[in-house]
Amino acid sequence: MATSDPMPGRAPTAFVLHPASSLHDTGWGHPEHQGRLPALARALERDLPALVDRVEEVAPGEAEAEDVLRVHSEAQMAGLRAATENAARTGRVVSIDADTRVSERSWDAAIGSVGAAIEGVRSVAEGRHRNAFVATRPPGHHATPDRAMGFCLFNNVACAARWLQAHGHADRILVVDWDVHHGNGTQDAFWEDPSIYFLSLHQSPHYPGTGRESERGAGPGEGFTHNVELPAGTTAQVYLGAFDAALEAALDVMVPDFVLVSAGFDCLAGDPLGGLLLEPHDLHAMTRILQRRTESSTAGRIVACLEGGYDPTRTGQGALSVIRALAGLESPEPAP
Repeated sequence: MATSDPMPGRAPTAFVLHPASSLHDTGWGHPEHQGRLPALARALERDLPALVDRVEEVAPGEAEAEDVLRVHSEAQMAGLRAATENAARTGRVVSIDADTRVSERSWDAAIGSVGAAIEGVRSVAEGRHRNAFVATRPPGHHATPDRAMGFCLFNNVACAARWLQAHGHADRILVVDWDVHHGNGTQDAFWEDPSIYFLSLHQSPHYPGTGRESERGAGPGEGFTHNVELPAGTTAQVYLGAFDAALEAALDVMVPDFVLVSAGFDCLAGDPLGGLLLEPHDLHAMTRILQRRTESSTAGRIVACLEGGYDPTRTGQGALSVIRALAGLESPEPAP
């Protein structure tokens, strides 16, 4: 999918997907099922004439154990491997908790998605791509440093952030999470860390029950967590106003040199697990706002990783809108 661009010399947007992600089998009755990625791929294929010179597919590398261990405990890694080995031995999907399931290829998908997220940030940090969208599956933002939960096995965004810092590619990272659910795992990972600012806009009250505005970090990280609680039925106009204000507040506290996005598409109207009223063009607008407001300090270095989104068709539409914004293209569906 590389071009002529209004910005001379602009590198293309990377699209990264690990092949094992499609093999993570939770069962077709589970919201986070195997149909999500094919729907996303179909949306991109339909828009291929516009994307072909703007978006470049990138093959991910494999994550190393140390890439995961910068965020997660050895016990969590061992537990996940044991659960997937049990699934392989029995030929069944195994439940880790009431929401989170694994199959025999889930380890490959989880470690592969961490590798895909790292490949996305590596490519952008090294200047081969201007920005990136990573189709991470399973999602990650509920995975805490010591627990898989909420459909999430490893925290892809948190692992990518720590990789950037460990390799000297970023000192100050802004993580923006617009999934309809609060990213409790990401918040936990960076709770006391002033080098990473975590901004989450989410429906409240809602799963997982965290993300109060009073939760602002602790110790040296106090003030570097910012939660915006939004009730079910929040309109796009109200949401975009809250997003703009929260982003301004974040940038008053930190001048980031890299931005990571937990891009959940369950914030779109009609999602079976959400109650917000955004449309795909609103996510395009939010991506553009984020680009514009952080361009001077990041040189456009933004990597978005897939989180939730449980209406596959809508998830594909939302992902396409974000990718088009990253690539400097107009929204596929104009705002009314």
